[in-house]
Amino acid sequence: MLELRPNCECCDRDLPPESSDARICTFECTFCVACADSFPGGNCPNCGGNLTPRPIRPPAMLLKQPASTERVFNAKCREQVEDTPALQ
Repeated sequence: MLELRPNCECCDRDLPPESSDARICTFECTFCVACADSFPGGNCPNCGGNLTPRPIRPPAMLLKQPASTERVFNAKCREQVEDTPALQ
């Protein structure tokens, strides 16, 4: 069962379960589309895996299997993005 993490690990932007702006890798590292697009090759900066749109869990199923409320934030990721010339 996917955790559906509530935020972008890189910029800490909120990503509610219904967000179509969430991207995940096979380990469920979670990023917003803006951060994901800034990573070299569009790959996860943690594991190197591809990032894909996170599925949206139907509201009725969220009642039975709620999304995670645990926020994951990686300040090092943010520093890497800020050091990318195209984003300055």
